Amino acid sequence: MPPGLVLAIVCGCLASLITFGLRSSFGLFTAPLSADHGWTRDVFALAMAIQNLLWGVGQPIAGALADRFGVARVLAGGGALYALGVALTPYSTTPLALHATAGVLVGLGMGGASTMIVLAAFGRLAPPEYRSWALGIGTAAGSLGQFLVVPLAQAFISAYGWHTALLLLAGLVGLVPLLAPGLRKDAPAAAAPAAARTSLHEALRGAFGHASYLLLVAGFFVCGFQLAFVTVHLPPYLTDAGASPSLAAWAIGTVGLFNVAGSYASGVLGGRYSKRLLLSAIYFGRAVTTALFLLVPITPASVLLFAATMGLLWLSTVPLTSGLVAVMFGTRYMATLFGLVFFSHQVGSFVGVWLGGTLFERTGSYEVVWWLSVALSLAAALVHLPIAERPARPALATAP
Repeated sequence: MPPGLVLAIVCGCLASLITFGLRSSFGLFTAPLSADHGWTRDVFALAMAIQNLLWGVGQPIAGALADRFGVARVLAGGGALYALGVALTPYSTTPLALHATAGVLVGLGMGGASTMIVLAAFGRLAPPEYRSWALGIGTAAGSLGQFLVVPLAQAFISAYGWHTALLLLAGLVGLVPLLAPGLRKDAPAAAAPAAARTSLHEALRGAFGHASYLLLVAGFFVCGFQLAFVTVHLPPYLTDAGASPSLAAWAIGTVGLFNVAGSYASGVLGGRYSKRLLLSAIYFGRAVTTALFLLVPITPASVLLFAATMGLLWLSTVPLTSGLVAVMFGTRYMATLFGLVFFSHQVGSFVGVWLGGTLFERTGSYEVVWWLSVALSLAAALVHLPIAERPARPALATAP
């Protein structure tokens, strides 16, 4: 393995661990923050929906900047903006202020400091024989962050209150700009001549004229819907059912722990077997798992079993989806093209979080959204089957 790749993987994985871990803990703040301000639950849900949407909007922009200037600068700037948004959230005493800090600032910061940006660097730096593995381990690092940071966030809330907990977590995100220089060897300008002659405009035109890419975009919408809904609304769903806040925190943490194995295995299997068929199986598995969870009584055992099973299927879509983008179009514009796929993911996240909060306030239940998630998952399993797992055309598929 190239020495520069080792340093990049270490720094990138640590950045992914921190940023995704904190992002996964926001659901723990729904009840205490809303209660202290006297807000209904949909106020915080809208802030999280805005956050997810602007993360999606910012991702392709950050990807284009990373393709042009390298990942290190983008990761450092995004990490600083992310930390600022989290630090200002406790001082947001009106819904508009909350939407501006936890929503806009954090969302845009995530666009530049996310696992997706790190994966783009790994995709370019890793030789083809290591690429699927690198994408898998980068995704698994984010999952490990979910396991480690979510219980830590709950411990901070229990010990110091949600206000101080957010300030402590903002300090943790402040470490990301210090890790960014480890990825400075990412050099998109060193692409092979054929790839260099392909402009970004040509790459985008080729991607959106390619049916398989559009199917990938559609399928990733469902992934975002499910993940954001569960991350934000599972904790209050469980506490409403009489579960303790600590069980809710450990449920989200368990998702992260098992997704370490799921993401890594997905990266390894994606290098050996059909990525589209693996994606189809993952979405079908999510549908079955969610349906069974809704049909059995809520107990600590059923919650943790649901969390563990969903964890195996959680971010295991990411190395496969990003890997398919690399197969179709190469790695020259991978950050941009995968960023656009991820924008669809975040539109789904916006809908899942917002719809969960809105329907809860209107009906007093999350039931409709849970079953909608099952139906969408089955649809996603079908959408991935016709994808053509081959280069779109030689001019776009040439890798650096």
